[in-house]
Amino acid sequence: MKVSIITPSFNSSTFIRETVDSVICQTYKDWELIICDDGSDDGTIEILKKYVALDQRIKLIQNEVNFGPAVSRNNAIKHASGDFIAFLDSDDVWMPEKLAMQISFMLKNNIAFSFSPYIRITENGDYINTIYVPSKVNYDQLLKSCHIGCLTAVYSVKMLGKVYMPNISKRQDFALWLKILRMIPFAYSFPEVLAKYRVRKNSISNNKFKAAKYQWKVYREVENLGFFRSVYYFCYYSFLGFTKTYFSK
Repeated sequence: MKVSIITPSFNSSTFIRETVDSVICQTYKDWELIICDDGSDDGTIEILKKYVALDQRIKLIQNEVNFGPAVSRNNAIKHASGDFIAFLDSDDVWMPEKLAMQISFMLKNNIAFSFSPYIRITENGDYINTIYVPSKVNYDQLLKSCHIGCLTAVYSVKMLGKVYMPNISKRQDFALWLKILRMIPFAYSFPEVLAKYRVRKNSISNNKFKAAKYQWKVYREVENLGFFRSVYYFCYYSFLGFTKTYFSK
């Protein structure tokens, strides 16, 4: 069963080597890494071309202009030929057994969409905390708190077809998970930590005000929830997001 790994990149020269190396080191070997670069001008392309020359499973797509991560991920999905779609951003890292464990878990239990706990690290790779997740989530639960880290998400193309991210500027991964959970009852979590999420100083996810703004936009403009229903879920999101960030061990 081939896994297509979807990686958008933009000026990622500082971390992209570690990301790609974590894929090459996977004990599960039937994969393709599709990197869609979004107009990098910092040497990222030169680094990636060296990897492409070394390993035929690594493929590079270059956007003509900067379109943003949703378009980049969707372009990569269009070129994917795998039985599974997995996501890995250009500054994050997988554990060596990530694919082997997660794909086996999905096949054994006939699961269409899965995720896992993950570790948060600093830009230098130092441990911050561990993000634990429930054993399964449905659409309503995900609206309250996005338990699915993009770097841990895998869905089955055979069971769901290719599912694309809504073309919004931020929180497009969250919107995709909601889209999938309108198709199936649950996403299921593999119980072990399988990845490391790098917290960047200037990232949207690390800016709580901006993250909250885009969360609200998903409720109102993507899911088309009413105002009061959006307030209901936003209150859950705010409280659970605070506890997940500051009280996870």
